[in-house]
Amino acid sequence: MLTFIVRRVAAIVPTLVFVSILIFGLQQLLPGDPAMVLAGEERDPTVIAHLRETMHLDQPFPIRYLYWLRGVLHGDLGESLRLQQPVGALIAEKLPVTLELASIAIVIALAIGIPAGVVSAVRRGTAWDYGANVVALWGLSTPNFWLGIMLILLFSVTLGWLPASGYVSPFDDWRANLAAMIMPAFVLGNAIAAVLMRHTRSAMLQVLSSDYVRTARAKGARERDVVMKHALRNALIPIITLGALEFGTLLSGAVLTEQVFTIPGFGKLIVDAVFNRDYAVVQGVVLFTATAYIVLNLCADIAYAVVNPRIRVQ
Repeated sequence: MLTFIVRRVAAIVPTLVFVSILIFGLQQLLPGDPAMVLAGEERDPTVIAHLRETMHLDQPFPIRYLYWLRGVLHGDLGESLRLQQPVGALIAEKLPVTLELASIAIVIALAIGIPAGVVSAVRRGTAWDYGANVVALWGLSTPNFWLGIMLILLFSVTLGWLPASGYVSPFDDWRANLAAMIMPAFVLGNAIAAVLMRHTRSAMLQVLSSDYVRTARAKGARERDVVMKHALRNALIPIITLGALEFGTLLSGAVLTEQVFTIPGFGKLIVDAVFNRDYAVVQGVVLFTATAYIVLNLCADIAYAVVNPRIRVQ
């Protein structure tokens, strides 16, 4: 198992280097000059020249990249031009909010999607199967921003049960925090649950028709044991992959949902940074998101080996 993990970690290093070059290179193609933005309205040539020298903008691309990479390796992602704060501090401030929202959303998605997919596969061709497919189609077809607005109209405006927007730290008031997060988390989890349901159903149908499942049934195993121990465990590989990727997407910031519910997470941070041409923040958030994707894929690989020990041998 240790050798398996070491091989996966070794494969991550060149991927991260390539991703960092891609992020830094694409960022340089964006229009605008940070030195001109910081110089203010007067735009004194002396000030602009000093700022360009300070930020290494007068250096060629490889030198600028090496300066940036050296800072990243030392934990320095730069400083926000607009907020005048370290990018690392901004990420540390916004990460708990997005991490909480993503965690609640993925729990909702798993709690709905996997059981619905299993029931749909086991009861194939029945009303349960058709009902689950209709719900999954609805989840895939419903825009997040529309569902969010409808939930606000129902539970906040009409019933007055939940706050329409805003965020409260769980350390200040966990009840208010849960009330503020449940609607946006459900909006995000609803779409992921639909995808998980479809993939779980497809994987379960394939496994349920395999020889070892028929053998287990022929030996007199209970149907519950056949479904849960023999079928579901072997159908988890694509579900683990999808879950890791979807969780990475949630960590990158659900832009529309966070905007609708005014959640101060990664989505709002990256939108504000793009509109204000705050390049250091854009680079830092995108690099963190890419790293999160890679780490989550590593976790998925480790989960594969736990679920199916044959993968470790291969």
